[in-house]
Amino acid sequence: MDNLTWKNKLAVYLVIGIEEIGGRSALETVRLAIAGGATAVQLREKHAPLQHVLETGKKMRELCREHGVPFIVNDRVDVAMLLDADGIHVGQDDLPASEVRKLTKERMFIGVSASSVEEAHWALAQGADYLGVGAIYATGSKSDAGDPVTPALIGEIRTFSDIPIVGIGGITSDNCSEVMKQGADGVAVISAIVGQPEPKQAAAHLHEIIATCIVK
Repeated sequence: MDNLTWKNKLAVYLVIGIEEIGGRSALETVRLAIAGGATAVQLREKHAPLQHVLETGKKMRELCREHGVPFIVNDRVDVAMLLDADGIHVGQDDLPASEVRKLTKERMFIGVSASSVEEAHWALAQGADYLGVGAIYATGSKSDAGDPVTPALIGEIRTFSDIPIVGIGGITSDNCSEVMKQGADGVAVISAIVGQPEPKQAAAHLHEIIATCIVK
């Protein structure tokens, strides 16, 4: 996929583990989120046994393929390759995007986290295909997210880069328009969908707001 296609695919970017939350399995939450309008799914699982990650990840990937939704794996290049993911997302302390590209033989779109202008420049120099910028707001979903960077950082990065940008960290339906106004192409969320009593409706609400921002 080219940049424009990926920009559209990253609009409502669900980040999820494999654990059951609120009485729903992760697969059921993904199914509901896609039905509501989630456009990308990232598997982020740091604690579960690898066997369970692979078993659930395979089912998650098939669900995404069935609906034409990109399936992305966080951090683990080996897991991404075993699951034949569409993309992989790495942090500043993980393998550089350039090395990931060599390992995956150009088969995956590569996202890199950035929490400053300097980190964004480094990610671009390494060949990132998109940036995950944050934590935009305070979040309890990621213990090492650091201090909020505010939506303004996306605006700063947008002045020197046109690659897709996804805001992440503490983003909800109430504040996502502020992130989009700064030039983001989408928002990555956990609690705003996973933690809601009706994930399908939560994803649909986010999709509606973001679609309005993109049109403007």
